[in-house]
Amino acid sequence: MNQLTAIIKRYDTVIWVRFTGVVLTSVTGFMLRPFLVLYLYDKLGGSVLLPMIVIGLQPLIGMLVGWWGGGWTDRFGRKPLMMAALIIQALSMAGMGFAESVWQFAALAIMNGLGMSLFFPAANAQVTDVVPEEKRAEVFALLHTALNVGSAVGPMLGMLVFKQNPTLVFGIASAAFLAYAIILWRNVPETLPVVADQATGNQAKPSKLVLSEHRPLLWFTVLAVPISLLYAQMESVFPLHLRNQTADYQTIFATLMSINGTSVILFQMWIVRWTQNASSMKIILISYMLLAVVAVGYGFAPFFGLLVAVELLFTLAEMLVGPHMQKVVSSMAPQEMRGRYFSIYGMSWQIARAIGPSMGGLLFTHYGGQFAFSVFSALLLVAGVAQYALLRSILAKSAKTEVAG
Repeated sequence: MNQLTAIIKRYDTVIWVRFTGVVLTSVTGFMLRPFLVLYLYDKLGGSVLLPMIVIGLQPLIGMLVGWWGGGWTDRFGRKPLMMAALIIQALSMAGMGFAESVWQFAALAIMNGLGMSLFFPAANAQVTDVVPEEKRAEVFALLHTALNVGSAVGPMLGMLVFKQNPTLVFGIASAAFLAYAIILWRNVPETLPVVADQATGNQAKPSKLVLSEHRPLLWFTVLAVPISLLYAQMESVFPLHLRNQTADYQTIFATLMSINGTSVILFQMWIVRWTQNASSMKIILISYMLLAVVAVGYGFAPFFGLLVAVELLFTLAEMLVGPHMQKVVSSMAPQEMRGRYFSIYGMSWQIARAIGPSMGGLLFTHYGGQFAFSVFSALLLVAGVAQYALLRSILAKSAKTEVAG
C-alpha cells in the first residue's frame, strides 16, 4: 500500500488523468483497428480502394490541421483544445456506427482526424508544462505503457464484440472519449504558462513561429519519418508479406502484436528509469540501429521463433526511442511554443501514415517484401546517423550559448 501511494504521489494529477484517458481510448481504439478495414469493406459494397481512401483521410487532415492546432493550444490553452478534440472524436465514433455511404464515412474520418490533430499537441505540451525536464522521459514512458494496454487487450475484445454487434464497438469508443472529456473537465486545471509582456505587464500573445528560425526542429522531424514509416508497414505491408510466407499468418500477426503490447506494459517503466540519465542522443542512435535490424528481420525471418526474437527487438527499440524523442522535443521547445513544437514533430507520424502504406505497397507489389523492408532498413540507418549528428550539433551550440551567457 505504501509503495502504491508513493507511485501515485510521484506524478501530478494531470499525468494520472492523462494515463487514465489513454487507457480508456487505447483499449477501444485497438478494439477497432484490426477490424475497421473489414467493416468498411462490407459497408461499402466490397470495394478495396474506398476503405483505404477513407482511412487515409484521417492522417491527411492531421497534416493540414496539426500546424494550427499547436498554435491554438499556445494561444487559447491546453484544456479547451483537449476538451474540444475529445468531443469531436466522440461524435465521429458515434457517427461511424450509423454511417452507410462513402461520403458519410469520409466526413466522419475527417472529423476524427481533426480531433486527433487538435488533441495531441495540447496534451503533450501539457505534460511539458507540469513535469520537470529530468522526469519527462519517464512520464512519456508511463503514457506509452498506458497506450500498450490497448494493444495487449483491445484486439481480442474487439473480435468478441464485432462478432456480436459491430455497431456496439463504435458506441463503446464514443463513450470512452466522452468519459475522458468528463474526467479532464473535472480534474485538470489549465497549465498554459503565462508569459508577461515586458512593456505592459499583461499576458503576452504567443510569439510567431517562423520555420526558418527553427531548422533543428524541422530536421529532427524529417529524420524521424523513417521510424514512422516502419510502423506504417506493420499495419499494411507486413500482414501481406506474412500471408505470402505462411498459411497461419493471421495467428502469427496477432501473436506478435500481443507480445509487443504485453512486453511494453511489463518493461517500459523499468527501461526508461534504467536509461533516464543516459544521453538521449546515444539512446536515439541505438534505437535507429535496432529498428534497421528489425526491418531486415521482418523481411527475411524464415520461421516463427526468429520473428518472435525480431518482435522483441522491435519492442526494445520502441521503448527506448519514443520517450527520448519526446524528451528532446520538450527540451528544444521555448516555453511559449511547446504546443507548436509538438505539433510539428507530430507531422512525422502523419506524413508516414499518409504515404507509408502506398510507398510500401508499391515496393511490395513490384519487388517483394524482402526488398521493401530492406529499403526501410537502409532509410533507418541513414536517418539514424544523421539524427545523431544533428543532436550532437544542437548540444554543441547549446553549450557554447551557456558559456557565452
